[in-house]
Amino acid sequence: MKYDLEHKKWDISNHKCLMVAKSTILDAIRGSILDCDTATEYLKKVESQFTDSLKAYASTLIKKLFNEKYTGGGIKEHILKMSNTASKLKPMDLGLKDEFLIHLVFASLPKEYEIFVVNYNMQPDKWDIKKFIAMCVQEEERLKSLQGDSANLVKDKKKNFNKNAKSQGKPPQTEHH
Repeated sequence: MKYDLEHKKWDISNHKCLMVAKSTILDAIRGSILDCDTATEYLKKVESQFTDSLKAYASTLIKKLFNEKYTGGGIKEHILKMSNTASKLKPMDLGLKDEFLIHLVFASLPKEYEIFVVNYNMQPDKWDIKKFIAMCVQEEERLKSLQGDSANLVKDKKKNFNKNAKSQGKPPQTEHH
Protein backbone atom coordinates (compact mmCIF):
# COMPACT_ATOMS: atom_id res chain seq x y z
CA MET A 1 0.00 0.00 0.00
CA LYS A 2 2.79 2.45 0.94
CA TYR A 3 4.67 1.51 -2.26
CA ASP A 4 1.59 2.21 -4.36
CA LEU A 5 1.15 5.61 -2.71
CA GLU A 6 4.84 6.53 -3.27
CA HIS A 7 4.68 5.24 -6.84
CA LYS A 8 1.58 7.36 -7.53
CA LYS A 9 3.35 10.48 -6.15
CA TRP A 10 6.36 9.70 -8.32
CA ASP A 11 4.14 9.25 -11.39
CA ILE A 12 2.49 12.63 -10.75
CA SER A 13 5.88 14.35 -10.27
CA ASN A 14 7.33 12.65 -13.34
CA HIS A 15 4.32 13.68 -15.42
CA LYS A 16 4.62 17.32 -14.22
CA CYS A 17 8.35 17.35 -15.02
CA LEU A 18 7.68 15.98 -18.51
CA MET A 19 5.02 18.64 -19.09
CA VAL A 20 7.34 21.45 -17.94
CA ALA A 21 10.23 20.14 -20.07
CA LYS A 22 8.06 19.80 -23.16
CA SER A 23 6.39 23.16 -22.72
CA THR A 24 9.70 25.01 -22.48
CA ILE A 25 11.24 23.44 -25.59
CA LEU A 26 10.63 24.87 -29.06
CA ASP A 27 8.04 23.03 -31.18
CA ALA A 28 10.58 22.17 -33.85
CA ILE A 29 12.82 20.47 -31.30
CA ARG A 30 9.97 18.87 -29.38
CA GLY A 31 8.61 17.30 -32.58
CA SER A 32 11.92 15.58 -33.30
CA ILE A 33 12.05 13.83 -29.92
CA LEU A 34 10.10 10.64 -29.38
CA ASP A 35 7.88 10.36 -26.31
CA CYS A 36 9.45 8.86 -23.21
CA ASP A 37 8.10 7.42 -19.99
CA THR A 38 10.32 9.46 -17.67
CA ALA A 39 11.49 13.05 -17.56
CA THR A 40 15.08 11.87 -17.14
CA GLU A 41 14.89 9.78 -20.30
CA TYR A 42 13.28 12.68 -22.21
CA LEU A 43 16.00 15.14 -21.14
CA LYS A 44 18.72 12.68 -22.19
CA LYS A 45 17.15 12.50 -25.65
CA VAL A 46 17.03 16.31 -25.81
CA GLU A 47 20.69 16.45 -24.84
CA SER A 48 21.64 13.92 -27.52
CA GLN A 49 19.84 16.07 -30.12
CA PHE A 50 22.16 18.96 -29.31
CA THR A 51 25.46 17.11 -29.15
CA ASP A 52 25.96 17.25 -32.91
CA SER A 53 24.73 20.83 -33.21
CA LEU A 54 27.10 21.93 -30.41
CA LYS A 55 30.02 20.52 -32.38
CA ALA A 56 28.91 22.42 -35.46
CA TYR A 57 28.43 25.58 -33.38
CA ALA A 58 31.92 25.20 -31.90
CA SER A 59 33.37 24.84 -35.40
CA THR A 60 31.54 27.96 -36.52
CA LEU A 61 32.87 29.96 -33.56
CA ILE A 62 36.44 28.76 -34.11
CA LYS A 63 36.30 29.64 -37.82
CA LYS A 64 34.92 33.05 -36.92
CA LEU A 65 37.81 33.68 -34.52
CA PHE A 66 40.45 32.62 -37.05
CA ASN A 67 38.93 34.59 -39.92
CA GLU A 68 38.09 37.78 -38.02
CA LYS A 69 39.74 40.94 -39.39
CA TYR A 70 39.86 44.39 -37.83
CA THR A 71 38.42 46.93 -40.25
CA GLY A 72 38.23 49.96 -37.97
CA GLY A 73 35.52 51.28 -35.74
CA GLY A 74 37.43 50.98 -32.48
CA ILE A 75 39.97 48.38 -31.50
CA LYS A 76 38.49 47.92 -28.02
CA GLU A 77 35.16 46.85 -29.54
CA HIS A 78 37.00 44.51 -31.92
CA ILE A 79 38.87 42.80 -29.06
CA LEU A 80 35.72 42.57 -26.92
CA LYS A 81 33.83 41.04 -29.85
CA MET A 82 36.53 38.41 -30.32
CA SER A 83 36.71 37.81 -26.56
CA ASN A 84 32.94 37.33 -26.46
CA THR A 85 33.13 34.80 -29.29
CA ALA A 86 35.92 32.93 -27.49
CA SER A 87 33.94 32.90 -24.22
CA LYS A 88 31.14 30.99 -25.97
CA LEU A 89 33.57 28.07 -26.37
CA LYS A 90 34.15 27.69 -22.60
CA PRO A 91 30.92 25.79 -21.80
CA MET A 92 31.92 23.28 -24.50
CA ASP A 93 35.30 22.72 -22.78
CA LEU A 94 37.02 24.54 -25.63
CA GLY A 95 37.95 27.72 -23.79
CA LEU A 96 40.97 29.65 -25.01
CA LYS A 97 43.75 30.98 -22.83
CA ASP A 98 44.11 34.77 -22.85
CA GLU A 99 47.54 34.47 -24.45
CA PHE A 100 46.14 32.50 -27.41
CA LEU A 101 43.26 34.96 -27.83
CA ILE A 102 45.76 37.84 -27.82
CA HIS A 103 47.67 36.20 -30.66
CA LEU A 104 44.43 35.66 -32.59
CA VAL A 105 43.63 39.35 -32.18
CA PHE A 106 47.13 40.28 -33.34
CA ALA A 107 46.61 38.10 -36.43
CA SER A 108 43.38 40.00 -37.14
CA LEU A 109 45.03 43.44 -37.12
CA PRO A 110 46.14 45.32 -40.25
CA LYS A 111 49.80 45.94 -41.16
CA GLU A 112 49.82 49.31 -39.35
CA TYR A 113 50.05 47.33 -36.09
CA GLU A 114 53.08 45.22 -37.14
CA ILE A 115 55.59 47.18 -35.05
CA PHE A 116 53.27 46.96 -32.05
CA VAL A 117 53.05 43.17 -32.46
CA VAL A 118 56.83 42.84 -32.75
CA ASN A 119 57.30 44.92 -29.60
CA TYR A 120 54.85 42.70 -27.72
CA ASN A 121 56.59 39.53 -28.91
CA MET A 122 59.97 40.87 -27.75
CA GLN A 123 58.73 41.45 -24.19
CA PRO A 124 59.28 38.70 -21.63
CA ASP A 125 56.02 39.39 -19.79
CA LYS A 126 52.56 38.41 -20.98
CA TRP A 127 49.49 40.62 -20.82
CA ASP A 128 46.03 39.71 -19.64
CA ILE A 129 43.08 40.83 -21.76
CA LYS A 130 42.52 43.97 -19.68
CA LYS A 131 46.08 45.23 -20.15
CA PHE A 132 46.05 44.11 -23.79
CA ILE A 133 42.96 46.22 -24.49
CA ALA A 134 44.51 49.24 -22.78
CA MET A 135 47.74 48.91 -24.78
CA CYS A 136 45.89 48.41 -28.07
CA VAL A 137 43.72 51.47 -27.46
CA GLN A 138 46.87 53.47 -26.75
CA GLU A 139 48.44 52.18 -29.98
CA GLU A 140 45.26 52.97 -31.91
CA GLU A 141 45.38 56.56 -30.64
CA ARG A 142 49.06 56.84 -31.60
CA LEU A 143 48.31 55.58 -35.12
CA LYS A 144 45.38 57.98 -35.47
CA SER A 145 47.56 60.91 -34.48
CA LEU A 146 50.18 59.85 -37.05
CA GLN A 147 47.55 59.65 -39.78
CA GLY A 148 46.23 63.06 -38.79
CA ASP A 149 49.73 64.55 -38.93
CA SER A 150 50.40 63.14 -42.39
CA ALA A 151 47.02 64.34 -43.66
CA ASN A 152 47.76 67.82 -42.33
CA LEU A 153 51.20 67.74 -43.92
CA VAL A 154 49.72 66.99 -47.35
CA LYS A 155 47.02 69.63 -46.85
CA ASP A 156 49.58 72.25 -45.74
CA LYS A 157 51.92 71.49 -48.67
CA LYS A 158 49.03 71.92 -51.10
CA LYS A 159 48.15 75.29 -49.53
CA ASN A 160 51.77 76.44 -49.73
CA PHE A 161 52.00 75.30 -53.34
CA ASN A 162 48.88 77.26 -54.26
CA LYS A 163 50.14 80.37 -52.40
CA ASN A 164 53.48 80.21 -54.24
CA ALA A 165 51.73 79.86 -57.59
CA LYS A 166 49.51 82.89 -56.86
CA SER A 167 52.44 85.04 -55.74
CA GLN A 168 54.23 84.28 -59.01
CA GLY A 169 51.17 85.30 -61.02
CA LYS A 170 50.34 81.76 -62.14
CA PRO A 171 46.95 80.14 -61.73
CA PRO A 172 46.91 77.46 -59.02
CA GLN A 173 47.32 73.96 -60.33
CA THR A 174 44.81 71.31 -59.51
CA GLU A 175 45.31 67.58 -59.53
CA HIS A 176 43.71 65.58 -62.31
CA HIS A 177 42.84 61.94 -61.73
